[in-house]
Amino acid sequence: MKKELTMPKLRPEMDKGVVVAWLKEEGESFAPGEGIFEIETDKVVNMVEATEEGVMIRQLVEEGDEVLCGAAVAEVEQ
Repeated sequence: MKKELTMPKLRPEMDKGVVVAWLKEEGESFAPGEGIFEIETDKVVNMVEATEEGVMIRQLVEEGDEVLCGAAVAEVEQ
């Protein structure tokens, strides 16, 4: 099933984050607990981990892009 990954809201006051690195490339599989991408908020970098296994289908944003919380950043197959 195709699913969208979204920019997480890591703190109540967070409204956006910057994708600083993709840890999984298109076509690459991942398992629960593996890092998928890293985001920067207020000069702190956080790794976003997979909660389910899947395959990265398409990255919708590029490294360096600022993304609103809740907005889609990638499509995955789960």
